[in-house]
Amino acid sequence: MENRTRFKGHIVDIVAKRIFGGEIRIVDGRIDSIKECEVDESSPYFMPGFIDSHVHIESSMMTPVEFARIATQHGTIGAVCDPHEIANVLGSEGIELMLKLSKLADFRFAFGMPSCVPSCNKDIETSGFVLGPEEVDKFMKRDDIYFLAEMMNFPGVIGKDPEVMAKIASSKAAGKPIDGHAPGLVGLDRERYAEAGISTDHECTTIETGRAAVKSGMIVQIREGSAAKDYAALSPLIAEAPGMVMLCTDDCHPNDFVRGHVDRIVRRAISDGYDIMDILTAACLTPVKHYGIPAGLLQVGDPADFIVVTDLTKDFRVMKAYINGEKVFSSKGQYTANRLLERSVSVQKDLVLHMSNNFNAMPICEEDIARIATKDENIIVASDGSLFTKHEKGQVDSSVQKMVVLDRYTKGAKPKVAYIKGFDITKGAVAQSIAHDCHNIVAVGSDDKELVKVVNRVIEMKGGIAVSDGTIMEDLPLPIAGIISPLCGHELAFRCTLLQEAIERAGCRFHSPFITLAFMCLPVIPELKLTDKGLFDSVNFKFV
Repeated sequence: MENRTRFKGHIVDIVAKRIFGGEIRIVDGRIDSIKECEVDESSPYFMPGFIDSHVHIESSMMTPVEFARIATQHGTIGAVCDPHEIANVLGSEGIELMLKLSKLADFRFAFGMPSCVPSCNKDIETSGFVLGPEEVDKFMKRDDIYFLAEMMNFPGVIGKDPEVMAKIASSKAAGKPIDGHAPGLVGLDRERYAEAGISTDHECTTIETGRAAVKSGMIVQIREGSAAKDYAALSPLIAEAPGMVMLCTDDCHPNDFVRGHVDRIVRRAISDGYDIMDILTAACLTPVKHYGIPAGLLQVGDPADFIVVTDLTKDFRVMKAYINGEKVFSSKGQYTANRLLERSVSVQKDLVLHMSNNFNAMPICEEDIARIATKDENIIVASDGSLFTKHEKGQVDSSVQKMVVLDRYTKGAKPKVAYIKGFDITKGAVAQSIAHDCHNIVAVGSDDKELVKVVNRVIEMKGGIAVSDGTIMEDLPLPIAGIISPLCGHELAFRCTLLQEAIERAGCRFHSPFITLAFMCLPVIPELKLTDKGLFDSVNFKFV
């Protein structure tokens, strides 16, 4: 028996780039017809759903099912996902887990195969697993893998490293796109990077690097995450090269995610006066076309994937979201997709009780991190809203705190210690097992006693976040791989708000201190980072 539904309102056709009054007829989950007709001026607008063109679900600390439930309320009906966070911890098993859970959700997930696990070789950092060319080749042949995820080893691409080139060759043989990650790359190096077959980059942070990427034929993913915010610098590309731009969040913390997603970037672009069709091309059309996502674009014959919004002003609200003709979100009453939570409860319980999170770190003591600062220390300088750091040399004063990184995978490993400026923690400390990309334990604090307290709390939880303000301890266990929680999104957001308040009491005023802290270990983003092997100069690619 056919299942038929009709909708009437303003139709936003981003393929033909026009808006008209019309009626949509849906039969068995697909768009059977769209007929033009007169509609009231107050009628809602029907348009394709937003696609996040580059995101790590793990950064939301949510399972894929819960990520989908929160995303749809913001009009996002699909996401291009790189599971390299969980892959660094659990290897192929982690990727399989994300794929399995994603199939429980009514959502257009497009997962890629991580290309850099770990982000650098084992001499630079310790990860839970190493995924080589053989593993990449196996996954690239699968129908549920859509692309080769961000190629962070851009020196290896430019220098034609055999392992790197083998991974690229597997993607090309499968006929799938290759995502990039090349901060600051311009000129001949950018051209060589693109010539290798890499087609996107989400690490452009200036209009110069963005234009260089577009000139070389690469699509620029304008990122507005919790910590890295590049819209202000890159938004002119929406008008300059509308077909060469996509929108993404990359890493979005729960308390930001529940408030807004791609819709937030779209509203900002509308407010800035960019053409609505150029904006929606970036937000909806280009990701679907580039990655071959089987999402509907509100065309006859397409799957009935669309959202219903109040209008196309900077104040638009998402009223409903549909996937395959099924309502997955409604702003009135409870989420239709609550049934997805019920469907996944038993799976999530099994994960918490039985799945290894690959956590072997042992408690530390103050003697383990004791260090006398020299008069000419190498100091990491962190800043709010950026994943980049600066490298200063000088004397340690009250503006500088101690930073600790501990290998979570090797039993009995000893912590590495350095100095960092920017977090301004004057009393207390923060520690977490979220440290891109290897997810070792990273901590910053005002004194050794507080540092040991929060690091050992994370070890006791076998993964999570702990913040001390010198008096009170707030924490959040992350039992799935030490980076994901089985809690619902809004509960996670509330717990993260408590953590935020605690770190503010400790003195830190960063908007997103936990994501910023997570990137203080990533040696592929300049300038100076601390890994579990030591202080690493990311510009010259060597230890200090």
